[in-house]
Amino acid sequence: MSLLVWGATLVSGFIIVFALMPSLIRYFRARKEGQMIREVGPKWHEKKSGTPTMGGLLFIVAILITTFWVGLWQHQLQPTTWILLFILVLYGALGFWDDSIKLWRKQNEGLKAWQKLLGQIVGAVILTVVYQHEHLPMALRIPGLGDWSLGIWYMIFVIIWLVGFSNAVNLTDGLDGLVAGQATIAFGAYAIIAHAQHQYNVMLFCLAVVGSLLGFFVYNRKPAKIFMGDMGSLALGGALAAVSILLHHELSLLLIGIIFVIETASVILQVASFKLTGKRIFLMSPIHHHFEMKGWSEWKIDIVFWSVGLVAAIISVASIV
Repeated sequence: MSLLVWGATLVSGFIIVFALMPSLIRYFRARKEGQMIREVGPKWHEKKSGTPTMGGLLFIVAILITTFWVGLWQHQLQPTTWILLFILVLYGALGFWDDSIKLWRKQNEGLKAWQKLLGQIVGAVILTVVYQHEHLPMALRIPGLGDWSLGIWYMIFVIIWLVGFSNAVNLTDGLDGLVAGQATIAFGAYAIIAHAQHQYNVMLFCLAVVGSLLGFFVYNRKPAKIFMGDMGSLALGGALAAVSILLHHELSLLLIGIIFVIETASVILQVASFKLTGKRIFLMSPIHHHFEMKGWSEWKIDIVFWSVGLVAAIISVASIV
């Protein structure tokens, strides 16, 4: 696929978000709808209280518009395109519901865990049905060993993958620009893999995400003028997991999304350690807060984490293509 298509997709997503985000920020500020900061978080985060959230709404819309018009232009609107957009919207809707509850009740707690989990599972099951309908292998590709046929158990894997990574991205979204930058790297990596596999519809979706996130980053970098909210982070995590599945390189996400994995592991280890020994491993979890408590600036954490994520993504892409 030509560089013109790559460029048009990236620019489309970027321009939609870049041009319209100021209006969305003004709207949320006028309605005094801003993020409530956790009382147990770093004290210096309190100054972020009131910053508009749900910025994910606009980049989701930008991804939808861009994927649709470029896909229509390039005749790439296939069933797998629609399921990617469905996962993006469904997980985004769960996040929207979660964010809305927080804003209306002026608290940091939103949906109950079971409500969010149910919606995530429904999306994963529908993805598996479409996946099977497209005659894609119900098998897990293990690097160096080939495909491991799982049959119906593959659906269980898909559920775990989508639920796990949507929540992992959500946990990572605690610093200005961190997830926007890391997700850009991850989707960029999968765009290259999709191109190598001639799965151009998946590639266009990934490029639409990258362009839209770059536009969002302009307003989300420190000091953030708007946050993506659960709406954005859950949508990105679910879509990222879905892309890895549709490209049949599921386990590559452990490397391409290594920052999300590390962030989640830090929370699990922290909770387990405290329950078993009464002691904490980190000053605070997820681990980006640990480095904050150690005196690192948000920019330093962002750059170090992005660098690790970029190196891991390059290694993964190089091993696949």
